Amino acid sequence: MPLAIPFPDLSPDLFSISIGGFDFALRWYALAYIVGLVAGWRLIVAAVKRPDLWPQGIAPMRPDQVESLLTAVVLGVILGGRLGFVVFYQPGYYLQNPGQILHIWQGGMAFHGGLIGVAVAAYLFCRTQKVAPLQAADAMAMVVAIGLGLGRLANFINAELWGRPTDAPWGVIFPGPAAQACPGPVGIVMTELGQMCARHPSQLYQAALEGLVMGVILIWLAWSRGWLKTPGALTGLFFTLYGLARFAVEFVRQPDAQFVTEGNPIGFALALSPTLGLTMGQILSLPMIALGLWLVMRARRSEAI
Repeated sequence: MPLAIPFPDLSPDLFSISIGGFDFALRWYALAYIVGLVAGWRLIVAAVKRPDLWPQGIAPMRPDQVESLLTAVVLGVILGGRLGFVVFYQPGYYLQNPGQILHIWQGGMAFHGGLIGVAVAAYLFCRTQKVAPLQAADAMAMVVAIGLGLGRLANFINAELWGRPTDAPWGVIFPGPAAQACPGPVGIVMTELGQMCARHPSQLYQAALEGLVMGVILIWLAWSRGWLKTPGALTGLFFTLYGLARFAVEFVRQPDAQFVTEGNPIGFALALSPTLGLTMGQILSLPMIALGLWLVMRARRSEAI
């Protein structure tokens, strides 16, 4: 029988306390956001203190302006991520239940929506603070992988956003009835508790690709290869690398439940046939890849002139 790895005994809460009947819990997912934002903020501050990293030896903003950028990014992530989930993944449900849109504590955030929200917030910041938009985008592109990697690790700890069933020996037996609803023989393993369903730990694949690998590449290029001197190049590479990584992992990531039907068991948002199509994550990643390649080529052409 196929092998599998039992899900470790992990709690979504880092700690919880109760004071005077009021319960408070710090969740790993919230900590991932906090650490990612703070680490990114400090790294951008360090970069703007190094004028030699930027075009003409002039940093695009002062260190104190980076704090204002952080505030804009936080608002963009929360508002854009939530609205992106509502529009891209469950518009029908939220049209019928508009009051639920604000219930972000119940979960439901979309990276592509958060990216759009950050882009809008950062643009407004650049307009009011007189900062070059492409250089501000490059600064954010340099650090975004930190938050992405930590967020995906938190997804794993939360036992959410798992992958499709697999017979691979590193398949993980995630808890919960939804994770255990194997649609076929693939992924079925025998344990002391009976038949269980093993799934790809797609959160860890994304943490490795979108976090570690992409982060090392972008930070190395920014600090050691002079990519911040060419406005737009680092931003374009981020879009390209993230889009490619997300597109690839979507082949093994379980799609959102609303896309999975009897006639569409793979969960394609655009089904060309029962076995051929694109998931919503892949559809949203294609424009990112195209925009990223265009930005990199545009930046390189301007550098050559």
